[in-house]
Amino acid sequence: MRYENNSLSIKYWAEDDRPREKLVLKGKTALSDAELVAILIGSGSKNESAVNLSKRILASIDNNLNSLGKLTVEDLKKFKGIGEAKAISIITALELGRRRRLEAALELPKINSSKAVFNIMQPIIGELNHEEFWVIYLNNSNKVLYKEQLSKGGLTGTLVDVRLVYKKALDLYATAIILCHNHPSGKLAPSVADKSITQKLKLAGETLDIKILDHLIVTENAYFSFADENIL
Repeated sequence: MRYENNSLSIKYWAEDDRPREKLVLKGKTALSDAELVAILIGSGSKNESAVNLSKRILASIDNNLNSLGKLTVEDLKKFKGIGEAKAISIITALELGRRRRLEAALELPKINSSKAVFNIMQPIIGELNHEEFWVIYLNNSNKVLYKEQLSKGGLTGTLVDVRLVYKKALDLYATAIILCHNHPSGKLAPSVADKSITQKLKLAGETLDIKILDHLIVTENAYFSFADENIL
């Protein structure tokens, strides 16, 4: 005779330990990442609870939610207990989160720190597998007027046209700009080319009385600020 291992079923857990009930009782911030994923997938397998299955999935990508968002349906289906429907639920939730961050970035707030720039640009370029160069145009109150992708390159670099940068700045009557590009490799240290284009743009801006306030190198989880490091 086979006995069901009831300890694996969420319905037999203490009420405070059940993810859905815990969310209602204590709020969404009280839940761990694994518990939130467990709510998405609903159930585990015969030998594993939904929370333990979620912990196993997260452990495989070093508990990095950005990495979780990059997994495909086929990647997720490799985990026992995850079928197509559960995989789609996880991917959908992470994509909604990404779009929420992107919408927040599109609000174009006032810039008061390098972290504010990172919060704007990370959802846009932080997780790309190719390099992109962006420019943020500001007015004299550091309010964002516009931001645009200036160029798109391969894994090793991208080309920047100084004339295009300042043509847009003049069209917008911008008084300052911030340069941003990503490093798909994850390395934060600026290259010789990064430093060179920064100085080239800085010198060109001085003749037009348009300041470069910063140049950020953005990766998935961090950033490097030329201004913060006093090398602008």
